[in-house]
Amino acid sequence: MAKILIAEDEPDIRELVAFILQFAGYDVVTGTNGEEAVQLAKSESPDLILLDVRMPRMTGYDACRQIKADPNLKNVPVVFLSAKGQEAEVQDGMEAGAEEYLLKPFAPDHLTERVRSILAKYGK
Repeated sequence: MAKILIAEDEPDIRELVAFILQFAGYDVVTGTNGEEAVQLAKSESPDLILLDVRMPRMTGYDACRQIKADPNLKNVPVVFLSAKGQEAEVQDGMEAGAEEYLLKPFAPDHLTERVRSILAKYGK
């Protein structure tokens, strides 16, 4: 079973995403900010990381850059979940090292399909 790290500062969204992915059969670990995401990525060795962009203590972009700079984590796919869909925001996310940038709100089926597809691409 693949392990997914979710970092989202909004409790309702964090719990919803965790529920959707747990229901789909994934092992889920959650964090509330970018700093915690980096720490959890190091301690939990997830197979996929979902990051909100705007979080306290450290943005999702900065967390992604730190994760990708770690030799043990550089190959873990990172997906941004954000309500900010402007082209510049998406480009910033991709330049930070993201595999994909998904916009909120999203359908549960779409989220699980994208997660499944990305994990398959990485052989997980």
